[in-house]
Amino acid sequence: MRCPFCSAQDTRVIDTRLADEGDQVKRRRECAACKERFTTFEVVELTLPRIIKRNGAREAFNEAKLRAGMQRALEKRPVNVDAVEAAINRIKKVLVGKGEREIHANELGELVMKELSALDHVAFVRFASVYRSFQDVSEFTDMIEQLRNT
Repeated sequence: MRCPFCSAQDTRVIDTRLADEGDQVKRRRECAACKERFTTFEVVELTLPRIIKRNGAREAFNEAKLRAGMQRALEKRPVNVDAVEAAINRIKKVLVGKGEREIHANELGELVMKELSALDHVAFVRFASVYRSFQDVSEFTDMIEQLRNT
């Protein structure tokens, strides 16, 4: 690992710990040349499937887009940022676990709605109203009745 301070190639690991619920390895390193210390994080590179949009277009999975959609639904709701990140990680694990190269956007949308339902019912209804293109109030009331029954 190259030193970020002096660009020397010779660094050594001083300490190694698990981070982010065991999904990352945090390493504390020291440069042999300048003696500066720095931290690196090691994560598994996951191969996420491509998303098949409703119009048939295919695009790479975009975590930032997923996060933005969930945050938009959760706007001004009392939900912890760590809970949102954990939900995103669960969605990614499900996608990787499927082992598919491509999935339809509606499968991803259903996963998001499941996670939002567990996080916050108002955010769930917000997301569902856009995702399912609600046309009138009766669709909202049907969705709310489903939530009450679960």
